[in-house]
Amino acid sequence: MTFGLGWKFSIEQPRGDGREEGFLAANKHPPRTVGGNGRICIIVAALIDTNILVYLYDTRYPVKQKVAEQVLRSGIDEDNIRVPHQALVEFVSAVTKRTSPDGPLLNDADARQEAEEFLHQFTVLYPNDQTFRLALRGMAAYKISWFDAHMWAYAEHFGLSEIISEDFQHNRLYGSVRVRNPFTQ
Repeated sequence: MTFGLGWKFSIEQPRGDGREEGFLAANKHPPRTVGGNGRICIIVAALIDTNILVYLYDTRYPVKQKVAEQVLRSGIDEDNIRVPHQALVEFVSAVTKRTSPDGPLLNDADARQEAEEFLHQFTVLYPNDQTFRLALRGMAAYKISWFDAHMWAYAEHFGLSEIISEDFQHNRLYGSVRVRNPFTQ
């Protein structure tokens, strides 16, 4: 089942015989050691907010759905997106909410499966006591909601330079983290 986006099958699972197909096979490179005038490349990752994950499945907003898909696919291709544990928890809650007249965006089983796919496709960041304390300070310092402060704390704590979200003020710098709203561009 693909919900019209082909998202679930964008990365194929290992076949079981040690060979992989699709995206995984195309992006695995054997480790190499070389000398010379090489450059060191550091991946600068961004934190993805829950709303980007939810828009991927929200057909009521086709433009935002397309942008969310582009952001996430690019994040997979470039390995530059990190997903906080909080976003996965909020994702499952948001897409299974039964408040819409059309029903939830995903049924419970599909929401669980999609959350598992996110776990497989992205690096997931988990909170600790330092993240929690940082969120408390961020909430007071920046006058933002608890959930936004917690999201910001993940980025600040893990040294990420950007949060991709529509919930913060676009292009504002919170500590060392800048917010980018992909829907304003």
